Amino acid sequence: MRMDSDLLHSPALGVGGGEEEESDMTDWNLPLTFMKKRHSEKIEGSKALAQSWRMKDRMKTVSVALVLCLNVGVDPPDVVKTSPCARLECWIDPLSMSPQKALESIGANLQKQYENWQPRARYKQSLDPTVDEVKKLCTSLRRNAKEERVLFHYNGHGVPRPTVNGEIWVFNKNYTQYIPLSVYDLQTWMGSPSIFVYDCSNAGIIVKSFKQFALQREQELEVAAINPNHPLAQVPLPPSMKNCIQLAACDASELLPMNSDLPADLFTSCLTTPIKIALRWFCMQKSAKLVPGVTLDLIEKIPGRLNDRRTPLGELNWIFTAITDTIAWNVLPRDLFQKLFRQDLLVASLFRNFLLAERIMRSYNCTPVSSPRLPPTYMHAMWQAWDLAVDICLSQLPTIIEEGTAFRHSPFFAEQLTAFQVWLTMGVENRNPPEQLPIVLQVLLSQVHRLRALDLLGRFLDLGPWAVSLALSVGIFPYVLKLLQSSARELRPLLVFIWAKILAVDSSCQADLVKDNGHKYFLSVLADPYMPAEHRTMAAFILAVIVNSYNTGQEACLQGNLIAICLEQLNDPHPLLRQWVAICLGRIWQNFDSARWCGVRDSAHEKLYSLLSDPIPEVRCAAVFALGSFVGNSAERTDHSTTIDHNVAMMLAQLLNDGSPVVRKELVVALSHLVVQYESNFCTVALQFMEEERNYAVSSPASTTEAGNLTPVRDSPAIPRLRSVSSYGNIRAATTVRNLNKSLQNLNLSEEGGSVTFSPGNLSTSSSASSTLGSPDNDEYILSFETIDKMRRVSSYSSLNSLIGVSFNSVYTQIWRVLLHLAADPYPEVYDLAMKVLNSIAYKATMNARPQRILDSGSLTQSAPASPTSKGTHIHQVGGSPPMPSTSSSSLTNEVPKPAGRELPSARPPYTPTLGGQAPHSHQFPRTRKMFDKGPDQGADDGDEGVGHRNFITAAMQTGLCDWSAKYFAQPVMKIPEEHDVESHVRKEREWRFLRNALVRRHSQSITQRGITRLDDQIFINRNPGVPSVVKFHPFNPCIAVADKDSICFWDWEKGEKLDYFYNGNPRYTRITAMEYLNGHDCSLLLTATDDGALRVWKNFADLERNPEMVTAWQGLSDMLPTTRGAGMVVDWEQETGLLMTSGDVRVIRIWDTDREMKIQDIPTGADSCVTSLSCDSQRSLIAAGLGDGSVRIYDRRMGPNECRVVTYREHSAWVVKVHLQKQTEGNIISVSVNGDVRFFELRMPDSVNVMQTVKGLTALDIHPQANLFACGSMNQFIAVYNSSGDVISNIKYYDGFMGQRIGAISCLAFHPYWPHLAVGSNDYYMSIYSAEKRMR
Repeated sequence: MRMDSDLLHSPALGVGGGEEEESDMTDWNLPLTFMKKRHSEKIEGSKALAQSWRMKDRMKTVSVALVLCLNVGVDPPDVVKTSPCARLECWIDPLSMSPQKALESIGANLQKQYENWQPRARYKQSLDPTVDEVKKLCTSLRRNAKEERVLFHYNGHGVPRPTVNGEIWVFNKNYTQYIPLSVYDLQTWMGSPSIFVYDCSNAGIIVKSFKQFALQREQELEVAAINPNHPLAQVPLPPSMKNCIQLAACDASELLPMNSDLPADLFTSCLTTPIKIALRWFCMQKSAKLVPGVTLDLIEKIPGRLNDRRTPLGELNWIFTAITDTIAWNVLPRDLFQKLFRQDLLVASLFRNFLLAERIMRSYNCTPVSSPRLPPTYMHAMWQAWDLAVDICLSQLPTIIEEGTAFRHSPFFAEQLTAFQVWLTMGVENRNPPEQLPIVLQVLLSQVHRLRALDLLGRFLDLGPWAVSLALSVGIFPYVLKLLQSSARELRPLLVFIWAKILAVDSSCQADLVKDNGHKYFLSVLADPYMPAEHRTMAAFILAVIVNSYNTGQEACLQGNLIAICLEQLNDPHPLLRQWVAICLGRIWQNFDSARWCGVRDSAHEKLYSLLSDPIPEVRCAAVFALGSFVGNSAERTDHSTTIDHNVAMMLAQLLNDGSPVVRKELVVALSHLVVQYESNFCTVALQFMEEERNYAVSSPASTTEAGNLTPVRDSPAIPRLRSVSSYGNIRAATTVRNLNKSLQNLNLSEEGGSVTFSPGNLSTSSSASSTLGSPDNDEYILSFETIDKMRRVSSYSSLNSLIGVSFNSVYTQIWRVLLHLAADPYPEVYDLAMKVLNSIAYKATMNARPQRILDSGSLTQSAPASPTSKGTHIHQVGGSPPMPSTSSSSLTNEVPKPAGRELPSARPPYTPTLGGQAPHSHQFPRTRKMFDKGPDQGADDGDEGVGHRNFITAAMQTGLCDWSAKYFAQPVMKIPEEHDVESHVRKEREWRFLRNALVRRHSQSITQRGITRLDDQIFINRNPGVPSVVKFHPFNPCIAVADKDSICFWDWEKGEKLDYFYNGNPRYTRITAMEYLNGHDCSLLLTATDDGALRVWKNFADLERNPEMVTAWQGLSDMLPTTRGAGMVVDWEQETGLLMTSGDVRVIRIWDTDREMKIQDIPTGADSCVTSLSCDSQRSLIAAGLGDGSVRIYDRRMGPNECRVVTYREHSAWVVKVHLQKQTEGNIISVSVNGDVRFFELRMPDSVNVMQTVKGLTALDIHPQANLFACGSMNQFIAVYNSSGDVISNIKYYDGFMGQRIGAISCLAFHPYWPHLAVGSNDYYMSIYSAEKRMR
């Protein structure tokens, strides 16, 4: 809150800011309420990250053309060779045998070298070819390859260098001439996708020409596409060369190295025999002298095979792969890395080896070129790790070969894992990804390091969704999928954790899991009783993802016995496991009937009932979700399944007054499934209710407003504008009669026939008329809030049951009544959902019931009435989202003649976002109809969907609870939560607040201990926007909350300024009767109680940056009838236990546990009058209640309902205004009645121990908890303050200033819990605060 920063220097504290104070431990030990994630976050899933890790187009290189132009023995004219010169081609010296044999051996060797990387491709050699041979070769390979990749390898060591015009050279038939071959032709024959390797001098020229020709082709394609008559469009079009990759040995101006220690085809050697050339090159460096006894001959003798990781050669190859992959991943842009290193095995190998070629050839002043271009990698630090690994391996060689000693494995992987671990433990939040990630991937292949690698990988994935995306982009997926086939028990916890993380971020992996039978792994983990609960929870989550809207997954898991396994764990002590097991069940039988029947056989629904009273709201939610999807199956119904549905419905109905809005939202959705299933039955009930409501002119408290003044007072311009409230999308407020002619009146056409014009003149202006005719606040609703509210209070069981003489009908009536209650829920999202469900049915009912009457009302065209739909299976045909409000007042037709002019915008309070609908002033019923031609299921024709169609509910109505719960697994689980981290910002703020609290307590105590002799120094006065009805000081901030009938104003009483004013959202015939600060010592929330029994909790009030937001709201007391003369709702709050005592115009004291968000106890008051005041003491578990009949009753909440009333004092003769239970161990009870008699009771004594007389005709009274002062406010417009001896210390009759104006009738007053401050609100709108004299403060 913004006042905190100024507070330490405030005069009220008297601290200069220098004193370091200790905060009390008591604050640290106090529990916080309503601060869980479900209160602070929006209940919705995380935004799905666009996953780019899946290769959309995995490719294979299926054909390889090896074109060698060597012409052994004849050097080309444009190259002057050194002597000695590099000779070896594919590690063969061509001069050591006859030219023809040399050529064939070299061709065969090159093919073998390529086959190491891609054994399954078709290889075709073309040795010293002509142009035609190359053409034939390329076209035949492309024909066979179809859409796959073809490789073209060109060795031009025996022909001239490529030309600037984009030609390479081949031979004529009898080898007397060099013949140019245009790269353009080569492109045409090879087509795309292709990869080209050029091993010749000036190879970079080919790459350039290739790009120019490719661009030329693109332009030709564009011309042909635009103009089909163009000559270019007549010829077969050249293929686009976009998907072509090129690797060239050197740049356009460079010659190949001729060093005689190197092979002549150095580039080809790097690409196809990397380890061999890398070791030779290592030995040629000066540093190789540090490895004694290693010679070029010795290198040839390294034992082992390249593909056996346990041998020296295999291990080197493995390390080489890991290092080159890591360099590429760290240097290349992600999409390029995916394309070159993950799409095609052969391309990936060639590019990894190309990195080596760059490193080796650059040392001979040669720059290999690639297209697409890669950033330079030859200086990357990982190459040093490679040199070290080679060094360690080669240093063992002499002893291995000569003495046969065992080979010591390289420490490379262990060291890289350590580096990764250091990154994980030491780093800050925002930093570059760890370089070693691709190596961790490689290590998963090794059994030695697998456990450690999985552990570190899990810790990395735990950093958040970004880490999961990174790991998937590296290519982790196939590895962890393969590991699910392992039976090693020690891997189970790690794999379950890793998979939970992956699926929380990318649920599309469900299909891969089922395809590879991965679900069986998780079923066995979930069924394993020795597994810790947290791992079983993750397994349950994974299975819940597998069966989520995925039929194959549902079938596979049903066969794997998922339902039985889940049911066994429903009562596990671990709440998260209970929650996910229930969600898992709810998802497996969603639209999957065989799973539902399997559940019925195991009586799953009955086992789920126990979770409906679970202490954890999320678990209750999950159970409601599971039961909702259990009844929400759209398969054919039998009597048996109907009975089960009714049974489930009645169990769900008991959650009507659950304390958690999350649960009630889920409840509406669950009941909406039932409504969809039994639509026709609900339509009948709805019609009966609507009929009854129309005939029953109840005088609702709303009708006390005179006609025409249905607008809330707040519309008048003199009143300050309220702050908008984030949580209220459309706060209900009545509007004037003029926009009441809405949809339903079109259905209430007069019986005589003939077109009837509606105008406000025809409408009776009583509230009952307004309620039936369309909704006052929501353009799209048939049933307004008023109608529903009245239905709720009107409907009598008897008439409804006589409606259809079927016994089970009462189920539909009761569920309808539950929905009516939920539509009056204090929490906006709950009532929104319930309004949609009710209006959907109301709309369908009126549509089905009355088409005939509409047709007869003077319409010209006649056609058959619509057939009522008997079943709700088509309910989701028109579209899932609720329709936008139509601009017409008729919701039944598509073609609405616009009334001429005079359209009035619908009047609504300034803080409600408008829905854009305008209500025409009067409206003639149109002459043509479209809607009823095909019955109510027909969609709107005119493209404006939903104007004629009110589809409020769909089969897919959801609350987002499951996706929101899944976010838990996507977020870091191992990280210390911020509030426990001593260094965190949150923790520091909390320390500051607790220091401030300690200061306030200490300073105020020193003042009250000195004794207070006067209390009439006015330190604050201001005119409140509404008449104050309840005031409440914040215990530690200089902030006071003042409630009027339905809004709350916040004032800073030190600075004298208004901080905030917002609407509480209670219906207009109710008023706020009590307020409490929850968590006042820390992040304060404000609880408001209204006299209809509703409780609302707000946050972000008096905050300059944010709008007030509703944290939660629930019906604290049901069956309370708002009356003007009753006590309303009274509450008392215990921060230590998190318990909220509520009572009022009811016969019980209801205790709510705010941690569980459920009612834990109802204590019968045993009296016939209302409870007017509550005070509790957590140490002694006592509750003192003052009643309207003058009695004071003490209850012990540890005892049963019949014996918990321990004492009743009947000494007051009239209404008890206030009862106060002192918090000390021996604390007394102080009570005061309207007649002004103050009585002191001691619990052990049957009669009062002391009596004091104060003013008669009390309207308000408060007792200062620390200073033992009494303040009495009287109808006679004055305030008297008494001390504990009964002496008057102050009489206040006039305001300071304002020409000494007389104080108005006192409407409320309250002491500050610590300071000697008294706040007074009076009926003349003024709000003033009085304090002890200045010298005292």
